Formats: sequence, C-alpha cells, structure tokens
Amino acid sequence: MDSQKKGKGNFSTSKMLETKTDSATKRLAVVTGANKGIGLEICHQLATNGVTVVLTARDEKKGIEAVEKLKGSGLSDVVFHQLDVNDPSSIASLADFIQTQFGKLDILVNNAGINGIKLDDDSCRVLMAMDDSQEVRLAKYSELVTQTSVTHDIAEACVQANYYGTKRVTEALLPILQLSDSPRIVNVSSSLGKLQDISDTWAKEVISDEDGLTEERVDDVLNKFLKDLKGRQGWSAYRMSKAAINAYTRILAKKFPKFRINCVCPGSVKTDLNHNFGWPFTVEQGAAGPVKLALFPDDGPSGLFFFQKEVSTF
Repeated sequence: MDSQKKGKGNFSTSKMLETKTDSATKRLAVVTGANKGIGLEICHQLATNGVTVVLTARDEKKGIEAVEKLKGSGLSDVVFHQLDVNDPSSIASLADFIQTQFGKLDILVNNAGINGIKLDDDSCRVLMAMDDSQEVRLAKYSELVTQTSVTHDIAEACVQANYYGTKRVTEALLPILQLSDSPRIVNVSSSLGKLQDISDTWAKEVISDEDGLTEERVDDVLNKFLKDLKGRQGWSAYRMSKAAINAYTRILAKKFPKFRINCVCPGSVKTDLNHNFGWPFTVEQGAAGPVKLALFPDDGPSGLFFFQKEVSTF
C-alpha cells in the first residue's frame, strides 16, 4: 500500500498532466501487465499510432523504468500507474486516476496474467543450455510442462489473476469507457483456451452455449475445475482461465453493443510467461494483433476470437 501511495504522489507532479488538455480529442489507452514483453510492445505500438498510453504494472520500479525506455525512443505520451489486478484498492486508484486526470478512457487492453505452472529451475536451465533449434527446444519445454503437476494454490492463483483480475479491472473501468465515443476492450487470451481443447465435456457445453452463457455459469465452470483439480497437469489452469476470458469477452460484447470487445491470441512469443521458450513469433508480431483490435473502426467486429490479426474459432 505504501508503494501505491508513493506512486500516486509521483503522478500528481508529473508532466503527464499536460495530456489532459488533449483528452477530448486524443485517444487514451490503459494496458495492464505492461512493463515487459508483449504488454510493453503493445504500449509502444499504440503510442506510435498517436494514442496516449497509461502503462500499468504491479512493480512500480519496473513500470517507471519501462516508461522511461519508451520515452527514450521518442514516445512522450506514455505515463505509468501502478496496478495489481488482484488488489481492489490498486484498481480503484487507477480508475480514480483516469477519471481525474483524463475524464474518459477509450481503450482497455487486458494483458496481465501468469502461466499457472511451477517448473523445476534446474530442468529449465538444462533446456536453455541445449544446443538445439528453437523448435526442438519448444517441443521439449512443452513436454516438460505437460508432465508437471499443478497444485491447488498455483491453479487458484492463475484463475484469480488471469480471469478474475481481468474482470475486476474491466468492471472498474467500464463507467469511464462508456464516456468514450469509441470504446474498445481487448482481452489478450490464448489458443490454449479454445473449446476444442477443453477435456471436461460439461465445461465445454456450458462455455459453448452462447445463448445461455452468463458470468455465473463461467464461475460454475471455474469452481468445478478447481474442486476437481487432482491429477491435473501442465497448462490446465492457464487453459481454463483463458477459456473463461474468451467466454467473458462474448458476454461483454453482447452486454455492450456500442463497444468493440474482442479477445486475441498473440501466438507463441518468447516471453517470461513461457520461460522464454516461445517460438516462432517476435514480440512485435505478438503485439500487432492486440493493437489492431484496439484500433478497430466503429464498424469493426465485436465478440470474436482472433489469432494474431485473423478471426479464428472459439
């Protein structure tokens, strides 16, 4: 809490307040989990497209360093605000900051998330040291992940951060997004959450029932998953959290028809999320999809799942 208060104090004297005068005409975006990897590159590409960006991260020091890095490359309209998607007070602080300093929000990119697995560090080091192609190393990494058991605490933390964290941030910022003439919500998801890969028949039926899909039904699926976790391995928690995000995207799109709300898989990119074994896409390629969705025109699609820049199936 002290770091949050300290950070908020820093913002009140920041030069970023100059952007307030432009808020009526210039688009404003919030990107969560944005101090590194795809999140940071999303900020870079949005700012390059003339969007004012609020880069958020849980770690204040790393977030400020990320903003300074972007400013060093000539992107001045980027500011930092601390955000922990699991902390309601942190989320409320961000919402108050946006409302007070900018008066509206045009784009929300929900990128923050964790992988829901705990790998043996020695095994990862062995894989990293192997003199193999990236493709072979990724295959060996995937095999290692598949064989790794998931504890209840790790699975619950993954679901809380990836799904409920995204919901908490979205719900807090919805009133400010509604003040925009062209609101956009982009949920960074994964092809691992596709319905075809959900092994639980009941869960698949619930999530695929578009007409009967509700947030309460998504909760039911996640609660059952966590209750029946014994024996689960690999990406199971991450997979279910992203399937829930995909379902939530459809629910939101139906509830807010004037918004453009979509979810997107950036592809396999080398980031901390996959212990830097991702391949074959660059960070720039991974960020390009979410940015395209964030900049959709008013007649653009809504309620869809994209793989990078192309529409895909749920």
